[in-house]
Amino acid sequence: MRILVVGSGGREHALCWALAASPLCAKLFCAPGNAGIAAEAQCVDISADDLAGLVAFAVAEKIDFVVVGPEAPLVAGLVDRLQAAGIKAFGPSMAAARLEGSKGFMKDFCARHAIPTAAYKRFSDRDAARAYVSAHALPVVVKADGLAAGKGVVVAQTHGEALAAIDDAMQARRFGAAGAELVIEEFLEGAEASFFALCDGTNAVALAAAQDHKRVGDGDTGPNTGGMGAYSPTPLVDAAMEARIMAEIVMPTLRGMAAEGSPFKGVLFAGLMIGKAGPRLIEFNVRFGDPECQTLLARLKSDLLPALLGACDGTLDRLTLRWNASTALCVVMAANGYPDTPQKGSEIRGLEVASSVPGAYVFHAGTRQNGEKIVANGGRVLGIVGLGADAASAQKTAYASVDRIDWPGGFCRRDIGWQVVGKQ
Repeated sequence: MRILVVGSGGREHALCWALAASPLCAKLFCAPGNAGIAAEAQCVDISADDLAGLVAFAVAEKIDFVVVGPEAPLVAGLVDRLQAAGIKAFGPSMAAARLEGSKGFMKDFCARHAIPTAAYKRFSDRDAARAYVSAHALPVVVKADGLAAGKGVVVAQTHGEALAAIDDAMQARRFGAAGAELVIEEFLEGAEASFFALCDGTNAVALAAAQDHKRVGDGDTGPNTGGMGAYSPTPLVDAAMEARIMAEIVMPTLRGMAAEGSPFKGVLFAGLMIGKAGPRLIEFNVRFGDPECQTLLARLKSDLLPALLGACDGTLDRLTLRWNASTALCVVMAANGYPDTPQKGSEIRGLEVASSVPGAYVFHAGTRQNGEKIVANGGRVLGIVGLGADAASAQKTAYASVDRIDWPGGFCRRDIGWQVVGKQ
C-alpha cells in the first residue's frame, strides 16, 4: 500500500515508525514531517492545514490510505475531502470530529446520551460568564470551546483567576475564534487518565490507557502544555475499569453519534477523571494523544496498519491486538521558553547516542534539518521513550537516553511517572 501520514509531531513520528514496519506498506509519505520522520518516510512540504494540497497530492501519487494525525485537519473536514476523491482515510468525518472541535457540542452530546461528565454551562456573553463564575464554588474550570492546542483550559483556584481566564479568552482573544464561546464546569476530584479505543462506527476495540503530565514543571507546577510526558499502562485502569469505560462512555458515544447521523470512525481518546464515582469524562479528542501515542505504539506488538484499516472498513469486530507486557514511559524535551515563547533554531546533538540506549526510542516532534545539523523548530521538540518491566525501569531507560542528548537550548521534566514509580 502507498500510505500518507499527515502531521509533523512526535505522534506522527511514532505512527510513521509503526506503519513503516508493516509488511503491507510499500511506500510511506509524511506531510509535512520533520527531521526524524525523514528516516521512516518521504517528507512532503505540504502543511497539515492545506487540505486542498493534501488531497491533490494523494490523488497525484495514487495514495491508497491516509492517516491523519492532528486534530485541526480532522475538524476542518480533511477525511470528508479525501473520501470524496475516492481515497480511504483514517479519522472521523468533520461532523464526528465536533466531539473535539467544540467542547460545547461534546458536553451537550453527553447530556443527551447520559454519558457521565462534569456539570457545565455554555457562555458566549462575557458579562454573563463573569457573573456565573463569581457565584460559583471553587475550584472552577474555564474552557475555550474550540481548538486551542491544549492551552485553552484553566483550573481556577480563585474567582480572580476565573475572571482573568474569561477576559483572556473573550476580551483579549488569546485563542481567537476558539475562545469566543466558553464552557464553564465543575471541578472533578480524582486522578486523570487517557483512554484510547479504535472505532469503526459500530464496533470499538479498547487500545490502552496512559497517564499524561500536562504541567510544564516538576511537581506539576506551572502552566498547562500539550503534554510533557506520559506512561502506559496505568494502574488506574485495570480490566474492571476498562470494562466500565467501554460500557459507560465509549459505546454510548458510538451509539449516540450513529443515531445522530455522524458515525464515529477513527480513534476516540477519552480524557477521564477517575474517582469514587467511577470514570467521568473530562473531554474527547478524536485522534491519538501526544505524547501518549508514543507510549502506546512502543508497546503494540500487532501490525498497526490492519488495525487502522479495520476502523475504516467496519471490521473491528474481527480484530485482536497483542501488547507488550512492558511499561513505556515518554519524556518530552521542549525548547527553552515553552509553552509561551519557545526558542527555535538551537542545535541538538547526541541523538544517535541517545537512540543506542537499549530499550529507548527517540521520536522527533519539532525538529528540522539545517544542513548537517538538526535544530529545534517548535515547542515540544523530542519525545524519548523508555521500555521496561515496570515504571521504574522504563523511567530509568528514558532518562538514560535523555541524558545523552546535548541540547543546552532545551529542557524536560525530571519526574515523569512520579505517580507510579516506586509504588508498583
